[in-house]
Amino acid sequence: MSRNRDIPSISEGDQAFVRGLLMGETADVLAFNKPSGLPSQTRGNRARNLDQLLWAFARSNGKRPRLIHRLDAGTSGVIIAAKTKPAAARLSEAFAGREVEKTYLAVVAGGPDTDSGIINAAIARVEMDRGSQMVAGHKDGKRAVTRWRVVQRGDGATLLEVTPETGRMHQIRLHLAHMGWPILGDGIYGEKRSAPRLMLHARRLRVPDGAGGTDEFEADAPEGFGI
Repeated sequence: MSRNRDIPSISEGDQAFVRGLLMGETADVLAFNKPSGLPSQTRGNRARNLDQLLWAFARSNGKRPRLIHRLDAGTSGVIIAAKTKPAAARLSEAFAGREVEKTYLAVVAGGPDTDSGIINAAIARVEMDRGSQMVAGHKDGKRAVTRWRVVQRGDGATLLEVTPETGRMHQIRLHLAHMGWPILGDGIYGEKRSAPRLMLHARRLRVPDGAGGTDEFEADAPEGFGI
């Protein structure tokens, strides 16, 4: 959506890779199924990331799609980019105004005894001896609410469907760890060695379509994701 910019060179291999991630498209939106391990964006775009790869969709005048939201590098699943400046503004407002419905799958250590529930635990950034850290359940934190339900129980692990009602940084990871159910493979709030990847997947995304309806994008969990 920036204009008259030089278009960075994207290798044929990377072009084929990012086009293979494309799972849905409307007049305003490109939807991708991001794999675990691919960052949404990196500082200064100095390393390979989805935002940089979107140059594969650039027009000849330098306009290109832009990501509207982010997923952690270890999280797989649905992520969208706006194709036009008006769409980017509208969708950004929708995310800020909590008009977007996000559904995730998470495999956690242990798990709840009940079948569903709500986590209401404020999240704050707290200064520690080794720098700042995000903490759930802090008295000075910002409101954060996450709904969950059990999909499947296994031996020592549980598959949950999780719907965040707010959009705080690392909210799902923090909330589940706060409850004593850290996500498998989470090297920040759990035990990285418990799984080969962060077992968090963005399953479904519903966004306003600008005409009074909604667009829905859904990505099946990748092979090996589950209990």
